[in-house]
Amino acid sequence: MPTLDASACAVLLDELTAIAARAAEAILALARRPDVRTKADGSPVTAADEAAEAIICEGLRRISPNVPIISEEQAAQKKPGPIESGSYFLVDPLDGTREFVAGRDEYTVNIALMTEREPQLGVICAPAAGTIWRGIVGKGADRIDGAATNKPVPIRVRPQPADKVIVMASRSHLDPQTQVLMKALPQATLIQIGSSVKFCWIADGKADLYPRLAPTHDWDIAAGHAILQAAGGNVTSPDGSPVVYGTKELLIPAFVGRGGIKD
Repeated sequence: MPTLDASACAVLLDELTAIAARAAEAILALARRPDVRTKADGSPVTAADEAAEAIICEGLRRISPNVPIISEEQAAQKKPGPIESGSYFLVDPLDGTREFVAGRDEYTVNIALMTEREPQLGVICAPAAGTIWRGIVGKGADRIDGAATNKPVPIRVRPQPADKVIVMASRSHLDPQTQVLMKALPQATLIQIGSSVKFCWIADGKADLYPRLAPTHDWDIAAGHAILQAAGGNVTSPDGSPVVYGTKELLIPAFVGRGGIKD
């Protein structure tokens, strides 16, 4: 596999942004008729997931034909196996399918570029909001409001708040372990929202902590991880050790995303 560094990522960023925006347009066009089916693992999939994935994969092959792609819907049919080295794309074409089916606006398009099994670049587009967050580790993060051609606004995690910590959690997957954690943070404010928008809120200085103490797939968090780290935050395992990507099952057992709060 080829190995792309931060400088190579910077060259690709605008094209990846445009690809995510095109996928978002396809999702919005199908939002009124989600055509829900159930995958083997019990999770929902729609025509919008598949249309967005086709657009993203075609675009990635066009701009980086030698870089492998691991995408959620393709991986559901054929497991790619463990990743050893090099660079590859991780794609979640429609993160928050349950929210999409329910008619909520809390879903995203996620594209990450991994290098040596670590997130290097992330692009997250929220189609219904018309917002795009982007980041390259070591080079910073930004947000684009409205059209993908609008001027990016730099974003940064906020310092530790003087009063209440704002904790992000899943609307559809609030696990018991996270509920226990919230009880240990009596001054915290809990915000439940779908998809990887949670990472973006922390990167954008609107929240402080995102614990997910149950398994999730690599493609669910890699783009958000890159953006949050690029904005000055971090994502680790609950014990503070690095998150390990590229395992045989492409599963992350648990993680905690942090902004500027102190341990």
